[in-house]
Amino acid sequence: MTWQTITLDTDARGVATLTLNRADKHNAMSALMITELAQAAVLLNADAAVRVVVLTAAGASFCAGGDLGWMQDQMKADSATRAEQAGQLAGMLGALNTLSKPLIGRIQGQAFGGGIGLMSVCDVAIGVTGAKFGLTETRLGLIPATIGPYVLARMGGAMARRVFMSARLFDSDEAVTLGLLARAVAPEDLDAAIEAEIKPYLSCAPGAVASAKALVLTLGAGVGSDAVTHSIGQLVARWETDEAAEGIAAFFGKRKPAWVK
Repeated sequence: MTWQTITLDTDARGVATLTLNRADKHNAMSALMITELAQAAVLLNADAAVRVVVLTAAGASFCAGGDLGWMQDQMKADSATRAEQAGQLAGMLGALNTLSKPLIGRIQGQAFGGGIGLMSVCDVAIGVTGAKFGLTETRLGLIPATIGPYVLARMGGAMARRVFMSARLFDSDEAVTLGLLARAVAPEDLDAAIEAEIKPYLSCAPGAVASAKALVLTLGAGVGSDAVTHSIGQLVARWETDEAAEGIAAFFGKRKPAWVK
């Protein structure tokens, strides 16, 4: 399959590398990228030769969140279209979250908004020192709704409340404390750290690994359909507020929104 926003390569060991490939856009998620990531998840699940999946990105950033064009389209859309788009994002995150293969996040740079959602669906994520992260939606009058169930499942409520509403940026050390990253390493040590996560799986029975992951998802504080549906509704409602209109207009107008003191 030919991709426009991602690449997917599998080595002889069965290690697949799924790469966000919009480096010039800081790997911001467009509607097309969301679709292609969902398609890739289907292919990965069906490929018996794939033992482990590494999720990473090209360029300096892991994922800057939502694509600017996508945001402009959302401002012009009606409620039904907004709900459909949010549902596609939720579906993609759900597909990666429940992937039958181990999903290892190779977080080589900064991540904001939706990028935090992608990190949250990884079974383990390793980042680099010096990277910055943030759930920045409230600066725009929006909320981290569709990614919210996965962020809360990753961080837990107490940790999420530190960063979920304030839009403040935090570094890789705090990302470890929050549970978003398993650990942070120097950029030159990232590949070795990822390989150390991959190698144990290659000695495990693939079916047993898949069953064990499914069991974790069943027994743990998983993400249910009710939570996903509620988050979509909350996002659609928030897009229709005066605050969202002001925040997006200020962002594209390169000015401060009215609430900034």
